[in-house]
Amino acid sequence: MAVNGSFTSPVANANYPGKLQAADGGLFTQLYNGLNGYSLAITIFLVLVAYDQFKYLWNKGSIVGPAWKMPFIGPFLSSVNPKMDEYKAKWASGDLSCVSVFHKFVVIASSRDMARKVFNSPAFVKPCVVDVAYKLLRPVNWVFLDGRAHVDYRKGLNGLFTRQALETYLPGQEEVYDKYFAKFLDISQNQNDGRPVPFMPVFRELMCAVSCRTFVGHYMSDAAVKKIADDFYKITAALELVNFPFIIPFTRTWYGKKAADMVLNEFSICAAKSKARMAAGGDTTCIMDGWIKSMLDSEKYRQKVAKGIPVDDTEKPTMLLRMFSDFEIAMTVFTFLFASQDATSSASTWLFQLMADRPEILDRVREENLAVRNGDKCQRFSMDILENMPYTRAVVKETLRYRPPVIMVPYIAKKNFPVTDTYTAPKGSMVIPSVWPALHDPEVYPQPDYFDPERWISGDAEKAVKNWLVFGTGPHYCLGQTYAQLNLMAMIGKASMHLDWKHHVTPLSEDIKVFATIFPMDDCPLVYSKRE
Repeated sequence: MAVNGSFTSPVANANYPGKLQAADGGLFTQLYNGLNGYSLAITIFLVLVAYDQFKYLWNKGSIVGPAWKMPFIGPFLSSVNPKMDEYKAKWASGDLSCVSVFHKFVVIASSRDMARKVFNSPAFVKPCVVDVAYKLLRPVNWVFLDGRAHVDYRKGLNGLFTRQALETYLPGQEEVYDKYFAKFLDISQNQNDGRPVPFMPVFRELMCAVSCRTFVGHYMSDAAVKKIADDFYKITAALELVNFPFIIPFTRTWYGKKAADMVLNEFSICAAKSKARMAAGGDTTCIMDGWIKSMLDSEKYRQKVAKGIPVDDTEKPTMLLRMFSDFEIAMTVFTFLFASQDATSSASTWLFQLMADRPEILDRVREENLAVRNGDKCQRFSMDILENMPYTRAVVKETLRYRPPVIMVPYIAKKNFPVTDTYTAPKGSMVIPSVWPALHDPEVYPQPDYFDPERWISGDAEKAVKNWLVFGTGPHYCLGQTYAQLNLMAMIGKASMHLDWKHHVTPLSEDIKVFATIFPMDDCPLVYSKRE
């Protein structure tokens, strides 16, 4: 058979542009050869966007929330300047709703029952504030602890807010009010010639001074108190609900961290001074003194027992406490200041504004305060006086209901949290019980947007204990709730007898500014004068 020797296989011919070359590496080789840095980055970005959306929708489940999430940042830009109307719309959207900001998924519990469910579920949630709070307040701060570690602190702190203890702090508080009421007059009459000026910043300084005197007495100088009052804005700004989750130099979180370090250092110095003074037998004049005295008494008892010295049962402290370090004490007192500073600043601002706009209510407060002192407006504070002012108390409670300083309290889910039968908040999500809706429930508080102290006297407001969430509920309820209310009663009662003030009403006076807590949008312009 003849052979055609001239035939050459196309595969063997290097010059032949055969189609088989494309098959050498297949489809993946073609894709790889077609990739460059730009197209790879776009691909990765799109994959991450898709994952971010999928994760949000998966976590959202059946509850109310946006249909999609702006990639990665969510509603961060709109939340930088939060609006009260937006919060109200969110609360009205459903008992449970959600948003997702950066990496954090947030579940908002709006109804009273949902809020109480969160407050009373320590097995599933713990207070978290925001991510950066752990860096500012420190991760081992007692408010972030659970179980026995948390109880170890709380059992020693409860005794610092008894009736007897609260009476001990009254002279220091009144001393501060004397000083700042004189400052009110100076600002209005001398510095501004009787013209109205925003007093909200002054109230913040006042409340910081009252808190510091109550917490650390005279261990801290007036200059240090002023520095803390001025810089606490930075801490508040750093701890806003929506913020960068990490600390970047020269940002709000960075300035907040520096301010927090300064406050902790000042409180540590105070703790060392208090330990020395109380060990020498000094009198208790502030919360720090009372706590440290209990530590020293516990230590003396333990030493006697260890040495085999007979100890009568009457010598045993009610609570045996360990000796906390100066920094542990500083961290704890810092949380007291954190809990009180913005909240009481808000409450005092609204209280002075509400009284100026409702002179008939202020007149009743003044009459009651004079009557309980037998007409002597210079009589100093006492628990007997404060406990016998039912109308002043009603005014304070109505202020806290009408304009609650804390409108929400962030918690974090320690594990998957079955909030309802149909929805489980995922582990690591932020779960936020809201306070405002429960305090403005028309079925419990008729005409909730009307300021009416009488509802606490002749109405049924006192019976609505489940709706009274101003100070939270459950194992992390506010230790200082009685102190806070008595402090506001003392302040407005004393002011009513010694000062007159007028509110310069503006179109923004009733609008609400949200800055950690809530304030009048115009910062409450007032004019003070001495009451003769």
